Amino acid sequence: MFDPRPSSQESGVKHPHPDRRVKAGNFLGVPAAVPHLSEQWTAALGALLGMAIALLATHALLGRSAAIFVVPSLGAAAVLVFAAPHSVFAQPWAVLAGNLLSALVGVACQRLLPEATLAAAAAVALAIAAMHAARCLHPPGGATALAAVIGGPEIHQLGFAYAIYPVGVNCLLLIAAGIAFNYPFAWRRYPASLMRYVHVDAAPGAGDTVPDATHVRRALARLNVVVDVGPEELQEVIEQSLALAREERGGPPPAFAVGRCYGSRRPGRHWSVRQIVERHAGARPEHDVLVYRIVDGKGRHRLGSCTQAEFARWAGRELRPRQAAR
Repeated sequence: MFDPRPSSQESGVKHPHPDRRVKAGNFLGVPAAVPHLSEQWTAALGALLGMAIALLATHALLGRSAAIFVVPSLGAAAVLVFAAPHSVFAQPWAVLAGNLLSALVGVACQRLLPEATLAAAAAVALAIAAMHAARCLHPPGGATALAAVIGGPEIHQLGFAYAIYPVGVNCLLLIAAGIAFNYPFAWRRYPASLMRYVHVDAAPGAGDTVPDATHVRRALARLNVVVDVGPEELQEVIEQSLALAREERGGPPPAFAVGRCYGSRRPGRHWSVRQIVERHAGARPEHDVLVYRIVDGKGRHRLGSCTQAEFARWAGRELRPRQAAR
């Protein structure tokens, strides 16, 4: 069939070259992939509840007119805790220590530097240095330090107590809300240490040398870069990339062992962990039937079965319970 609409040349409409659109996207830093819609709304709902808890607690302690005592940087921290709960910037040490140090630095700059512009700039710069030194880099900490300088008399009169309340209390409330809200979602438990399963080091495929988390850490040190995900998640990206490359080359599906646990390839509300309990040989290896038990996530405690080829399309990486990790 023919498209009755005129071509771009016939209509006189000129479309930008696709390469130019790609280059523009790269320049602007537009991400190539985004989380599923359900994940986006989960993060938004978590932030709503987390911020509501902090605001209600502040109103209960100081009255409804005391909204100024809720540090604006708490909103930025909520984005990390609920939208990127496994980010290194979102972990409890980063949220609490990063904001506390930044608050102390901000108060010191406000008291020692009489010129407000210089004090504000110095507060942010020194807060970054302090967070780097304490290994608690947390981007919203810059706003916490800045608020100590430009927050007005209500903030200034608190002095160094500003680091305890509102900053410290707000951070503890947000962390507690993050732990409680994210826990029911098995794939996004917060902090990352509460994840029940850890990845098993993958065996390299033909021609592959798969790095482990130690290699990733050494690479980050060599490149001297800061990223907002941990080495384990970077390792996951690398291994998933290698798995996709093997699939495109049309190689045989990987072998799955009885008794081992495997996580689904994509996180989200359908994420689960399956433990293989039986294997029944088929005419070809990819036709082997695997019987599995769902041990975590959606459908927990249920039994199921599928061919090895179907299991390979579902499976991400091999996992083991955290208590069994060495």
